[in-house]
Amino acid sequence: MYEGIVQELIDELGALPGIGPKSAQRIAFHILQTESFDVSKLAAVLLEVREKVRFCDVCGNVTEGEQCSICRDPRRSPVTICVVEEAKDVAAIERTREFKGLYHVLGGAISPIAGVGPDDLRIRQLMQRLADGTVTEVIIATNPNLEGEATATYLSRLLQQPGLRVSRLASGLPVGGDLEYADEVTLGRAFEGRRTLEG
Repeated sequence: MYEGIVQELIDELGALPGIGPKSAQRIAFHILQTESFDVSKLAAVLLEVREKVRFCDVCGNVTEGEQCSICRDPRRSPVTICVVEEAKDVAAIERTREFKGLYHVLGGAISPIAGVGPDDLRIRQLMQRLADGTVTEVIIATNPNLEGEATATYLSRLLQQPGLRVSRLASGLPVGGDLEYADEVTLGRAFEGRRTLEG
């Protein structure tokens, strides 16, 4: 434990997701010991993010305007929507440069333990986007964990409509991974998602 404001800084940093007590302490001391670190610039950027950034009216992605750059892009295919849990998942998929359609951010996943049900997610908005019949495929790209699987199952049942294909991202073994270290669920999904090799 440190005195006063130093401990407050460590506590505030530690409250951020993914930053434990040791990381919070390391960051705090980096800020304190590095004279070239511009604290005022960091503070200004944090304030500006709070003031300017919002969620896209269409898909729920982060944006500074009413619609994000993906929803505004006329080159994106309007017939395919990829459903993700969080805005950071959009960035992950975009890095692959494989998907050319639109997105829908749910804002989380179904988790009865955390008290999150379907009504707490942006599922109603998704159904509104599908109402005019433009979309022919929905790709469910929720995380391959209990909450993500529960959400995918719920959505796949809800989206059973004529003329609408519902698919789920394949999951399985990571490249460079060893079979002996794979858990049963991952290995099982790898078997389900196997494909034919052509020689």
